[in-house]
Amino acid sequence: MLRVIGIGSLDELYSDIPLEVRLNRPLKVDGFASEQEVRSSIEQLFKENKSGSDYNSFLGAGIYNHYIPAAVKAIVSRTEFQTSYTPYQAEISQGLLQSLFEFESMIRDLTAVDAVNSSLYDGSTALGEAARMAVRATGKYKVIVPRNLHPDKLSVLRNYTEPVGIRLEAFGYDEETGGPDLNDLQSRLDRETAAVYCEVPSFFGTLDADVVRIPSLCHEKGALSIVGFDPISLGGLKPPGEYGADIVVAEGQSISSEMNFGGPGLGIIGCRGENLLRQIPGRLIGMTTTINGTDKAFSMVLQTREQHIRRERATSNICTNEALLGIGAAAYLSLLGPKGLHDLFESILVKTRYAIKRLQELPKASVPRFETQHYQEFVVTFKRARGITSKINRRLLLAGMHGGKSLVEDFPELGESSLLCVTEINTGEAIDRFSGLMTKLLRGSR
Repeated sequence: MLRVIGIGSLDELYSDIPLEVRLNRPLKVDGFASEQEVRSSIEQLFKENKSGSDYNSFLGAGIYNHYIPAAVKAIVSRTEFQTSYTPYQAEISQGLLQSLFEFESMIRDLTAVDAVNSSLYDGSTALGEAARMAVRATGKYKVIVPRNLHPDKLSVLRNYTEPVGIRLEAFGYDEETGGPDLNDLQSRLDRETAAVYCEVPSFFGTLDADVVRIPSLCHEKGALSIVGFDPISLGGLKPPGEYGADIVVAEGQSISSEMNFGGPGLGIIGCRGENLLRQIPGRLIGMTTTINGTDKAFSMVLQTREQHIRRERATSNICTNEALLGIGAAAYLSLLGPKGLHDLFESILVKTRYAIKRLQELPKASVPRFETQHYQEFVVTFKRARGITSKINRRLLLAGMHGGKSLVEDFPELGESSLLCVTEINTGEAIDRFSGLMTKLLRGSR
């Protein structure tokens, strides 16, 4: 092998690594353990982990503890799907292609847009791709985003936009309601704006009716509207395509897999109009017929957007997707159906309201921080000394509960605040226990 590639030794393979950082002695590898010993050791390590099944979790902020039906797990565990990387060879992947076509179709129906691709890496990268789509489609280089955007999502967005010269601006939120400050947005929205991004619900969990006005404000200035959505929330909320969203993006983990220590996620992206359709990145699966016209057939379509054909002129250099979780999402939505998804939305909405009602009894705390409707998440502000948020979270963890995400560092204007999350997993009894423990901790602190 060395001779074929034209080098004389293994050391030459590492010639680009400075000598001073290389190990100049043999590795100290202990004797090999038996299979039984290795398994026993790993099982002991596993026992140190505490999952969402072990702890009652009120932590969301991007990855959520929803119930994933056993049938979904069974389907995505099938080797036909697990070993199908991406459908490059469409002629031998009809089952995979049909499954992804069903995923695209369901998300399209859910969001009321024209087309959805077969997935991206996660919700954050979907937003990054959406921003670049908007710039390619409009020829403008300014994208406006909410001030209360998830800081991790903003970080990924910057990674996607800075290299191509896209300028990001942030518009504020109302201090009382947490909703978008439309006056601030309109002051920034001009003819040089490629797109405005907004979320329903917001990162703070707020549901604000003013959000549906943003697409029309964008269109008045020749800009595009990008709307981030929560898939389960569309069981009860108006689809973004119906109020004018041009591009829709989401994190689909909640309808495809459990939390899995933070990943993988499922990036969802869709759009309206042929111009944007030809700019959308990733795989697009379409349905046609066989040559004799008697049978349905599925294939990748609009491949001229792809890097294996257009190289550097492609819409994106993405070379894979989250097809397996896309199939999981299709199975999940099929199992629930429209009524099941609506019932799930209502369940989460009711439990969110119940948690807010119970936590309003907390001493020296503002619950919720914003006076508006909330879905799944809400902000709690503690009127206590600095550091109380992290202190409470540490004590909750010792008691077998995950508290919310601290907002102190990323949103200092909110003071000692925490973002709490409630899903269908959290029972009324669990919410009561959480409220009782929080009350006890706050009364015992200064």
